[in-house]
Amino acid sequence: MGPNYPVELLPSSASTAPEASAPPSSRFSFKNISIALLLSLVFFLSFCFIALHGFIAWVLSNPTVAPLYSNPKLAKNLEYEDILFPAADGSRMMQGWYIPAEDSDKTIVFSHGYGANREETWIPMYDLAHFAHNLDFNVVMFDYGFAAQNSKEVATGGKKEAQQLLGAIQFAKQRGSQEIIVWGFSMGAGTALQAALKTDEIDGMILDSTFLLEPDTMYHNIRQYIGLPRHPSLEIIGMLLPILNGTSLRQIPYQEVKTTDYPFPIQFIHGTRDEKAPYPIAEKLAANQTNPASDVWIVEGSYHELIYREYPKQYLRLVSTFLSKIGQSTVSAAK
Repeated sequence: MGPNYPVELLPSSASTAPEASAPPSSRFSFKNISIALLLSLVFFLSFCFIALHGFIAWVLSNPTVAPLYSNPKLAKNLEYEDILFPAADGSRMMQGWYIPAEDSDKTIVFSHGYGANREETWIPMYDLAHFAHNLDFNVVMFDYGFAAQNSKEVATGGKKEAQQLLGAIQFAKQRGSQEIIVWGFSMGAGTALQAALKTDEIDGMILDSTFLLEPDTMYHNIRQYIGLPRHPSLEIIGMLLPILNGTSLRQIPYQEVKTTDYPFPIQFIHGTRDEKAPYPIAEKLAANQTNPASDVWIVEGSYHELIYREYPKQYLRLVSTFLSKIGQSTVSAAK
């Protein structure tokens, strides 16, 4: 037998292996993960909230407007001219129709509403144009920039539109008109009141379902479609509108309109069931007027811009009487 060598016991692998590191998952506590998830959720919901307001502001600035379907000749056998005229500030050319009345120096300029064009079929505008022509008025019908058949632009709540309406009034003056009446509907009525702050060429107004863009009416309309909180929704939309259409609510002179006593007569027409422009707006505007020919007709149970359809005879009788008063005062002033 060979020599007996001492036996050296080798350490086991378990005893020689380095100490095992903690698993990666243990580096992050459940609390940290919860905070990260919560912050991600808050960020996502905030983004969605702001994006929703951005969509609302975009829709307000870009109304869907139908194309023109007819013209005065086809609709009412009225001879007319296709016209082009510049906005008063020269910012763009306006398209429209001019319906002349023989040897007349009186003109009615129609001011259509938001989301409509010069036809505004639910009024219906052709019927009123025919009525005005029968009363020996020339008629101007035109599209605001947001309703243009080409080179369409954003809606600005009256900021740009007031300049465009003033361009139509200047066109009527260039055609020899000595008496100019603006007949406005909804936002077209609110635009007319804004334009009248900048000119003395208007002799009277007929304002149907007056809509004046201000924070209260904007929020009133938004609430009919989605239940957003008043604050901070108004502030967010107010910040986004200048980005999307270049117009801040502060640039719309709604406070001045609401406190002005206009020098010419105004006939306000409004329905008590108007869900877009609550009728107290018209009552307040009318209460500011001191011209003896100014008046307000509040129609019980009528809706936004549908009063003529519901009460055509009363509507036209009222308008005819109002226009005759303006005509008498114009003649007296000329003498």
